[in-house]
Amino acid sequence: MSEWLVLTLAMVAACAVVLVITVLKQRRIGDDDDPSQTPDVIEYMTMMIGVVYAIVLGLAIAGVWEARGAAQDGVRREAQALYEVSARAQAYPPQVRDRIRRDVDAYVGYVVHKEWPIMAAEDRLSDRGAELLGRVRRDVIAYKPADDHESQSYQPIVDQVAVADDARNARGQSVGATMPGVVWFGLIAGALVTVGLIFTLQIRRSPRELLLAGLFSALIAFLLFLIWDFDAPFERGINAASTPFIDLFPGL
Repeated sequence: MSEWLVLTLAMVAACAVVLVITVLKQRRIGDDDDPSQTPDVIEYMTMMIGVVYAIVLGLAIAGVWEARGAAQDGVRREAQALYEVSARAQAYPPQVRDRIRRDVDAYVGYVVHKEWPIMAAEDRLSDRGAELLGRVRRDVIAYKPADDHESQSYQPIVDQVAVADDARNARGQSVGATMPGVVWFGLIAGALVTVGLIFTLQIRRSPRELLLAGLFSALIAFLLFLIWDFDAPFERGINAASTPFIDLFPGL
């Protein structure tokens, strides 16, 4: 099911529930009911709960957005490190240089075309990817520089392999959802309480009040969807894509 369809259904459902309950509740209220008699304390509590829940939503959105940004930065760092390994291997003899570049290309190609779908479907990195990166590390470490020029290139290449390995580990830690289940429980429960407090204000069936109630519930549904969409950096919506690998290794 398309994520846009999920968003549309969620917002429509939230509006429909609020509007139906409001209409049914209004039918049960007598003609002598006075909506101006809502106690001030209820209005104050409704306002305070709405403010607190807005802060919680803002923190949740900031948290998942930061996690997504960190995941994308890790992907960019991994791709850049591998590109540096491939570029700096120019200082080595053709046979060694071609072997290093061939293994780097094999690793990058596997990450883009094979490992990315595995991360999205199974929330994990593959053993094959670790094996291919280990092969690059062995290629770099096993070579013994023959002169000063090669010696000056050796340690930087080793360091870049270590950076790529660290970035890969960070990518593995970013796979899957980042929001704990207890936080989701709080967000959903808070949404129900916040929307439910609308009915304590004795909303009438006027078009203006119904429109505002519907828009408010739809906004809550949209923000919850936004958090859910950003929650898994490599799976849904605006995800951490493999674009840095493709940009730096266009031959793939």
